Amino acid sequence: MKEILTQSGWAASRTKDTFFSARYHRLAARRGKKKAVIAVAHSILKAVYHVLKDDVPYNELGADHLNSRMEKRRKRYLKAELEKMGFAVQLEPLEPLVPASP
Repeated sequence: MKEILTQSGWAASRTKDTFFSARYHRLAARRGKKKAVIAVAHSILKAVYHVLKDDVPYNELGADHLNSRMEKRRKRYLKAELEKMGFAVQLEPLEPLVPASP
């Protein structure tokens, strides 16, 4: 089973715009290719387990899922830090800057 999952991890690392591919590339940069493949294989195993246990279809999260999660966590953390310093914080997105037309 480990061999099949490892091969699946290698295959998933070569796909485009998928959660497993993004996970592989993030980990391979820090830990190395082989450890990243094992981590992706573990993620695949967990996904298969939950699909079979809950009897639900697989839902692809997308390549930007990890980035958006980290961005949300960072916003929460920074807001909490400012509140610890005694500031009242309300986050609002900035309007995109539109260049002035000549």
